[in-house]
Amino acid sequence: MKARVQWLDGRAFVGESGSGHAVVMDGAPDAGGRNIGVRPMEMLLLGLGGCTAFDIVMILERMREQVTGLDIALEGERATEDPKVFTHVKMIYKVKGRGLKPANVERAVSLSAEKYCSASAMFEKTAKIEHSFEIIEE
Repeated sequence: MKARVQWLDGRAFVGESGSGHAVVMDGAPDAGGRNIGVRPMEMLLLGLGGCTAFDIVMILERMREQVTGLDIALEGERATEDPKVFTHVKMIYKVKGRGLKPANVERAVSLSAEKYCSASAMFEKTAKIEHSFEIIEE
């Protein structure tokens, strides 16, 4: 896996993934940024959410659950001193579908957190991760 980050100006950067997708990153105005892109640490939190979302949908589909939607709210707390790593992350999954079995949803969340999500494995080195879920019938 490869990536490239190029400085634009100020605190703005363009990141390009090895698969050819680009994203703008920027700092907060009080740090010299212009607020034109996502913060790099926010990208990490988004990556964690994307990683587990991918797992959850795939696992539920393999369980033949009729999942129709997934929304994950993430709240991350960081250390107060450098390096300001994540120390606590709360993940709230809202899983939508028809006739979803709570035991299967719980199993999918556990499998992602404990086995499949590489981002979770890295975050757990510095952060306590909490998971909760809600099923929304459609």
